[in-house]
Amino acid sequence: MSEPLPPPLAVDPSQVRALRAFNRFYTQRTGLLDPYLGSAFSLTEVRVLYELAHHAPCTASELGRRLLLDAGYLSRIVRRFTEAGWITRTPSPTDARQHALSLTPEGRAAFEPMQQRSRDEAARLLAPLAPEQRSALIAALARTQALLDPGAAPPSRTAVLRDVRPGDMGWVVQQHGEIYAREYGWNSEFEALVAEIVAGMIRSHDPAWERGWIAELDGERVGSVFVVRKSETEAQLRLLILSPAARGLGLGARLSDECLAFARAKGYRKMVLWTNSNLEAARAIYAQRGFVLVQSEAYHGYGKDLVGETWELTL
Repeated sequence: MSEPLPPPLAVDPSQVRALRAFNRFYTQRTGLLDPYLGSAFSLTEVRVLYELAHHAPCTASELGRRLLLDAGYLSRIVRRFTEAGWITRTPSPTDARQHALSLTPEGRAAFEPMQQRSRDEAARLLAPLAPEQRSALIAALARTQALLDPGAAPPSRTAVLRDVRPGDMGWVVQQHGEIYAREYGWNSEFEALVAEIVAGMIRSHDPAWERGWIAELDGERVGSVFVVRKSETEAQLRLLILSPAARGLGLGARLSDECLAFARAKGYRKMVLWTNSNLEAARAIYAQRGFVLVQSEAYHGYGKDLVGETWELTL
């Protein structure tokens, strides 16, 4: 018999109602009510099969802890699936008093259609959403999980590079203004310069020869880079930036590599870029890819004494 739940802490009743309303909505929309997705099984029974399909072999005790199931209830499910020939039991190598449970080929054959049905149902829910809405939803779900289970290991982070969409260029200007002011003390002149560059790129964009990428981490924009055409043979890398939360994950390198691959595929013979001597992380990325510093010049700009640099790479 399970332990009685402790009395709840004081919570706003309206928030309790809101959470319960969402639970009703979600279970109905995703087909989680018994029977599960129109099958002959309950959600709990399907979860048992899922765990054995992905984390076997494991003992009944481990399975119960993972699923927070009453031992007697779990025992009845395991016995029924064993009699059906879906679960095999072998002596546990670490505890002679217990058996390790695994799915048989027949068990996997019974489970796989339900797993595919679940995938299809998730895809059906996501399909009507625009790409940015899907990213926002997935990020919100990850945030919800982190809030409700703060002690759990953080989920693996999802990083993607995608094409530029409406609204992204304003974000690029904002990020340059905020990050360079905060980290280097540059004034608003720099943000104005980036805004002018972005406006020019939008007005004169040639999709046949130019391209931009936005990096997203867990559905949030965290970086950008662009290839623009300087001549028939020369491309320029522009506006490479990464938010602090995205650094150390190799995204700067990935963005740069996308630029180089695009330029080579288009037949450019040279790529150039302009940067500043104090931007050490970016300079390291360029140097690792074979860019060579060909010119440097001291100047005063954005409220600071700086050294501008021109780098080139023969493609």
